[in-house]
Amino acid sequence: MEEAVIQELQKHGFSKYESKAYIGLLKAPAITGYELSKRSGVPRSMIYEVLGKLLDKGAVHTVPADPIVYKPVDPRQLLTKMREDLDASLTSLEDSLTTLESDQKIDVVTRIVQYDHIISEMRSMIRAAKKELWLSIWSPTVASIEDVLKEKETDIPIFTVLFGDESKSFGHTYHHNYMAPNIVSERMGGYLTIVIRDEEEALIAKFSDKGSEWAVKSMDPALVLIATEYIRHDIMVEEVTNAFGPEKLDALWRKREDLIHVMTGKSSL
Repeated sequence: MEEAVIQELQKHGFSKYESKAYIGLLKAPAITGYELSKRSGVPRSMIYEVLGKLLDKGAVHTVPADPIVYKPVDPRQLLTKMREDLDASLTSLEDSLTTLESDQKIDVVTRIVQYDHIISEMRSMIRAAKKELWLSIWSPTVASIEDVLKEKETDIPIFTVLFGDESKSFGHTYHHNYMAPNIVSERMGGYLTIVIRDEEEALIAKFSDKGSEWAVKSMDPALVLIATEYIRHDIMVEEVTNAFGPEKLDALWRKREDLIHVMTGKSSL
């Protein structure tokens, strides 16, 4: 039985000699270190070091005498203290591990469904932006985020590709005029919408007239980069088209099967 108790104490931070010394004091309380060494089997050369560690653990008391006498703390009191210390340690560890875990969630992709939830996430991201915003949005959703965008417009740079509703603008706005929004939405099967915050977080959503909205949100740097480059590309295509005319762009792709597929998602016009 004694050996089993020693093994259990060792599971909770006691060394083998500390366990033997504490059990020795339980059997013969109020004895000197020298006497305890003889009774417990702890080497005399180590007994006072072991007792010092038991004092640090709150497992023994000293009784003023010459020489000093040692008494064990009541086992129930000791175990209560050990439980409290363990609980406090586990709570601290949980907090620390949770913090470390959140630091590693950079590559997590969160899926969001339902229109109201997606809009709420978009609004939260816009409000949280500190450095810049990149947007690719459609006129049907503008009314749901217009107020928070206007609040940010004077604080940070905003780059917006806007499909439809040429009366609206948010920061640097590039209206997608070359290809009609209905053609683009038909190719995509809905209204592909992107919000990128501070080069740190991206939300990609697809709204639909059929009500099957979904979105993904992530701080994964690869996803953020791809989404940002998508908007940059759209902006440059619009600006090149405005500068050189839609006729030249038409002439470039309308007679090539590969580019027809790139532009429309179909094998032919």
